[in-house]
Amino acid sequence: MAAATCSTKAVNLFKRTFALSPAVAPRGAGPGSPPRGNHLAWPCKDWPRGEGICVRLWTPITARHLPLSHSCTSTSPTSVCLLCPQDSLSSSLKTCYKYLNQTSRSFAVVIQGLDEEMRHAICIFYLILRALDTVEDDMTISLERKVPMLHNFHSYLYDPDWCFMESKEKDRQVLMDFPTISLEFRNLAEKYQTVIVDICRKMGYGMAEFLEKHVTTEQEWDKYCHYVAGLVGIGLSRLFSASELEDPIVGEDTKLSNSMGLFLQKTNIIRDYLEDQKEGREFWPQEVWSRYVKKLGDFSKPENIDIAVQCLNELITNALQHLPDVITYLSRLRNQSIFKFCAIPQVMAIATLAACYNNQQVFKGVVKIRKGQAVKLMMDVTNMPVTKTLIHQYVEEIYNRIPNSDPSSNKTKQLISTVKTQNLPNCQLVSRSHYSPIYLSFVMLLAALSWQYLSTLSQVTEDYVQKGEH
Repeated sequence: MAAATCSTKAVNLFKRTFALSPAVAPRGAGPGSPPRGNHLAWPCKDWPRGEGICVRLWTPITARHLPLSHSCTSTSPTSVCLLCPQDSLSSSLKTCYKYLNQTSRSFAVVIQGLDEEMRHAICIFYLILRALDTVEDDMTISLERKVPMLHNFHSYLYDPDWCFMESKEKDRQVLMDFPTISLEFRNLAEKYQTVIVDICRKMGYGMAEFLEKHVTTEQEWDKYCHYVAGLVGIGLSRLFSASELEDPIVGEDTKLSNSMGLFLQKTNIIRDYLEDQKEGREFWPQEVWSRYVKKLGDFSKPENIDIAVQCLNELITNALQHLPDVITYLSRLRNQSIFKFCAIPQVMAIATLAACYNNQQVFKGVVKIRKGQAVKLMMDVTNMPVTKTLIHQYVEEIYNRIPNSDPSSNKTKQLISTVKTQNLPNCQLVSRSHYSPIYLSFVMLLAALSWQYLSTLSQVTEDYVQKGEH
């Protein structure tokens, strides 16, 4: 059901935002459940489905054999927390960061460089959408009960006692201990509360709309992606402006903010065709794929590989139409930490589309950018000129692989030409916090390298332990 579809959206935005990095392991979902998020840093397919805020250097297996050495409230025994000063946090806010660490490790890589007040607001925003997403994902809740919950979820933010103890979902803790999250929401400045409650309300109604609705037309595809990712982009932009770290236009221009979310969400949906098929999920718009096959699953049949790639290229071309808005949005940002927070997921998205374009592997296995490439992008994306150069590099890769026989070739070439000739005003990024751009880049590199090293070490350790058990 599209319902399953929608939940991932919101969370996606945050989580997906960084899920585009190969280092992120997607959260599995059962048949009929929404697309797993990599919802990010910025909005995307599964924002709240991220994996951690402090970049923890541990795994369940290695942790059992290591002494407790970190004062953070995280349940991980050995960890390196790049976000603490925990001593300055209230116990309830520490708990919120613990939940963030448990649900979105990837989100940590991009949030850690944000100014403190902004970081707390986005942390709470993420957890609220994660809780909303958990309700939407829980297939044990009847529709008669779920729809009113989604419609009224925003009102629970002002109810200090509301919680939901019956969820069977992996992230049910955010519902069971929702009073802690809602308390920290009410502790936020009113300017942040206003944004978060509004986005929560709109997203709840959008999720309810798609509970039993399939994505049929391209217009519905845009609408679905708006509910699960575009709204996250709009909410984040309004938070940026409310903090006064960015100009009012950033939060007011919802078209650009929505495009930021749609570009990420569509990239994830396109890339994850095979995984979604295996899990019984369908997010490609029927209006497009039905021109090629009778059933979406038919694209995985060897005899249909040529038309499958044509449909793939058509959807990638659809996603590329948002790229000019993405570039314009990024060019308006002035705060260094916010720029990196927003730009890194977008560059990884275009790199992912370049890897997927005209690539049969999308229908046979996993297509992802290399970890080393991801780390380099995280380090390189420090300003608009460099970011635009990287975007141009990846669209050029796509351009050079456009088959003349492809039905969408003319439109693809036209969109890429528009991107390459787009003129932008010169802008100067500033860091209004005590973090310098060099410091931020160093932190991002440390996080990424730790992430990559630990994921490898983790796998080796697990293999060793499993062999020992046998």
